[in-house]
Amino acid sequence: MKSSIAVIADPDTVTGFKLGGIKTGYPVEDMKEAKTRLEELFKQDFSIIITTEKIGDELRETIDKLTGTSTLPMIIEVPDKTGPAERATDPIRELIKRVIGVEMVK
Repeated sequence: MKSSIAVIADPDTVTGFKLGGIKTGYPVEDMKEAKTRLEELFKQDFSIIITTEKIGDELRETIDKLTGTSTLPMIIEVPDKTGPAERATDPIRELIKRVIGVEMVK
């Protein structure tokens, strides 16, 4: 698997990542489109898929199903232009625990 990154998010977030150098970005308008695109990207050769926390929260079951047996591609959830979402757990902490098997301590 080559080291490539894709972004699935609202148009403003995708534009921001493209300005930052990420070449592959998919602006989506609704959760159905986001789910379809996520499933398509999982079948391709990406090592990291970046999405927003809002999309991650809405598609949690799909993400868990897709990442359940594989460590790659990693799904990284970032805040969108409205700021970070209120969450009971930190998704980056959970990602690290899943990928390397170590739980970080505060």
